Amino acid sequence: MAAAIICELNPFHNGHQYLLETARRITGEPVLAVMSGSFVQRGEVAVCSKFERAEIALRNGADLVVELPAVYAVANAQRFARGGVNIAKAFGDVHTLAFGCETDDLEALQAAADAFKNSDVNACVAALMKDGAYYPQAFEQAVRRFCGDRAADVLTSPNNILAVEYLRALDGSGIRPLPVLRRGVAHDSKEACGGFMSASQLRTWLREGRDISAYTPQAPQEITYPEALERALLFRFRSMRAEDWRRLPEVGEGLEHRIVSAVAENNSVEEIINTVKTKRYTHARLRRIFACAALGITEALQSQTATYARVLGFTEEGAALMKNCSFEVVTSVAKALKNSGSTAFLEKDLLASDLSALAYKQIKSCALDYRTKIIRVNRAK
Repeated sequence: MAAAIICELNPFHNGHQYLLETARRITGEPVLAVMSGSFVQRGEVAVCSKFERAEIALRNGADLVVELPAVYAVANAQRFARGGVNIAKAFGDVHTLAFGCETDDLEALQAAADAFKNSDVNACVAALMKDGAYYPQAFEQAVRRFCGDRAADVLTSPNNILAVEYLRALDGSGIRPLPVLRRGVAHDSKEACGGFMSASQLRTWLREGRDISAYTPQAPQEITYPEALERALLFRFRSMRAEDWRRLPEVGEGLEHRIVSAVAENNSVEEIINTVKTKRYTHARLRRIFACAALGITEALQSQTATYARVLGFTEEGAALMKNCSFEVVTSVAKALKNSGSTAFLEKDLLASDLSALAYKQIKSCALDYRTKIIRVNRAK
């Protein structure tokens, strides 16, 4: 038996440690972490390498860390959740999925998840969008009208929205959801509270050279600077035509033409985003689109299902979990690329790592995925 979490750990902080400890305390089981690799859902490079984040997690509560494929790591909440849950489900010992959220009211979260199958809700959403509302706003209003305030209120927080998507992905899996009430500060808060600070503020502090030791059991040793990728991204964007943008996830309704025009008129990624963004095409959505552009992740690829679990590290208890996995367990990238049915996914993981290598103050070499050994941690020592 085991519990699982789906995470980014960007960077690992006291809140993550609390989630891992709570999952283990409640279930009494080892914990599998399905973790984003070199890029994260906000559409930017992770603050430090996936191997360093995996090792910190293993030293602070996780037992097995596998990589969430980059194809899903930069996807919207639904695909991010579904990709992570599919990997967790492949491990036969996993019977619980723990996740942090702003409420532990499982009934309200489940009601919001069930609303996606409610025909009245869907009809209302279509009508509201026809009148100009964008989808998240329309869905919340429709849920409030047909399912009540209790279900609708959970949709006002990013962590709750992700929790709802986990519940949708878990439907029929037999895996028990375990919502864990977040402690400390709100998502993206700039304030600190009782040893807790948001991951976004910790990234800011790290990049400013400030001490974050009060908010994490272990700070990363080497960090990335997203602005270091600016010229590489602009080169990529300027080499793309409208039909290239049209193949990407979340691009439709002529958005590709707005992007091509904005790329031609502006000299920074932020300027391009500010030119293109609307209520429907939010900053976050455009960041994901641009990450997909950088990595060549198409809608056709992102809509497929990956069937491998790339192992980043494990403890002794975690090693036992790998024996009961229905997916291909990848411990050697080189071997997997020769024999795997998921080569297209793995190639994007490697590309994401190679691109992230450019974001350090001192550029790292390519192919670290081939040369970095799987992390083995013995917490008893």
